[in-house]
Formats: sequence, C-alpha cells, structure tokens
Amino acid sequence: MSEDTDLSAVLAVLDDDYARRILTETSVEPMSASTLSERCDASLPTIYRRLDRLEACNLVTEETELAPDGNHYSIYSANLDRLELSLDDGSLELELSYRDEDVADRFTRMWEGMR
Repeated sequence: MSEDTDLSAVLAVLDDDYARRILTETSVEPMSASTLSERCDASLPTIYRRLDRLEACNLVTEETELAPDGNHYSIYSANLDRLELSLDDGSLELELSYRDEDVADRFTRMWEGMR
C-alpha cells in the first residue's frame, strides 16, 4: 500500500480508540456487533461506523453465522496480522500483512455454526 490516500485512511482509522479496541477484541475471537458494543462500551451505531471504516481498509472481515433459531447475523474478525510503516527517501510506505486463515479452519467454523 503506497498511495497517500490509502495510508491516510489506514492511519485515520487506527487513530480512533474504538476502532483499535474492535481490532484487539476481534483478534482473539470473531464477534458480533452487539458483543463488540458491550466489550467496547459503545453504542451499536458507533460500532457499525467503525466496522465500516475497518472493512474499507481491509482490517476486519465479516462473515455470516447461522443462529440456532434459523436467523443469521454477522460476526467480525481482525484481518490484520502486521503493520509496518517505513520512511525511505522522503516517502512514507505502509506495508500490511493479513492473517491467513486455513480453508479447513474456515469450513469447520462454518459447519459448527450450522449445527
């Protein structure tokens, strides 16, 4: 990621306390917006706004879970593994590394959510 707009967007979202809290909470386990609202002590609209910004920067991912009653809801997981900011010859460079979830793990989690 080397474009200034991308760098600015990522740094702007990471400058927000709620967004950082969402990232740290979802790095442990996937969570729904309502769970994040409780854990982050923030309103649902605040959580959804931050999730939108984090998704736009590819820092979290959204998946659909099936509830036992047949309804569905979204859960969010941190997608960021590593962020490296470097200064080279008068230019800021941002390098993001993303988590590599094993396909088998994703299938197992999806299967368990359907039971």
